[in-house]
Amino acid sequence: MSKKRQTILVFDSGVGGLTVLEPIRNARPDADYIYVADNAVFPYGELSEKVLLARVRDVFDAMIPRFTPDLVVIACHTASTLVLPMLRERFSIPFVGTVPAIKPAAEQSQSKVVAILSTRGTAQRDYTTALIRDFAQDCEVILHAPSGLASKAEAVLQGDFVSDADILADIAPCFVDHQSKRTDTIVLACTHYPLLLEAFERIAPWPVTWIDPAPAIARRIVHLMGEASAEAAPTRPIHAVFTSRLAIQPAFSAALKSYGLEKIDFISVNSAATV
Repeated sequence: MSKKRQTILVFDSGVGGLTVLEPIRNARPDADYIYVADNAVFPYGELSEKVLLARVRDVFDAMIPRFTPDLVVIACHTASTLVLPMLRERFSIPFVGTVPAIKPAAEQSQSKVVAILSTRGTAQRDYTTALIRDFAQDCEVILHAPSGLASKAEAVLQGDFVSDADILADIAPCFVDHQSKRTDTIVLACTHYPLLLEAFERIAPWPVTWIDPAPAIARRIVHLMGEASAEAAPTRPIHAVFTSRLAIQPAFSAALKSYGLEKIDFISVNSAATV
């Protein structure tokens, strides 16, 4: 008898979580996947902590009973740095978060000048401050949270044009060069930002190492759930859920399909949370 397929729910405020979903799916192709995007209140990086906690609670109160996942990945730095204790207390299934990869960045930086490219919410979290204090005391840390960069990443995936000049303006403060030292490592502390990695690498003032947390998250999933089952059926299409109806133009549809998202539903979530 073949082993029952496990279900992994990957969650983000938009499509940034697809950059986390892809390596997880590569590591565990034998699992079933639900991708939930709370696009009704995107972007999370601009929400207050109170509103974000309430909103995430309401989303999972709706989604957990509906999909009964075996494990949930919070593929959002802004949410992960705040909501994980609440979710773990509320539900009995494992939750894996996505937090700024400050420790590995500090360890591998040669110049000891490290930038953290994040959202405003992540930049303001005590969690982020603690990571810098605990793991990057020997580094000069530039914490930069450009407004609207996540929205630009969403726009690019949907097939819209975003100029290199606009993107460069958002990342330029991460690049410092003084006293014979300059930035050599940048932490992508928002899951949307790897969607723009090709542009980042092309327009960067000089080459740097870009740290994407997704591979580490995939390894964590395998540690918690085990290796892929050789007996399981091949990878299946992913069921995607958006909390607000949106126009899916051909370019966006093709991008979603490239990540394996073929069945798309719109499920609204009632919430008392207000911005």
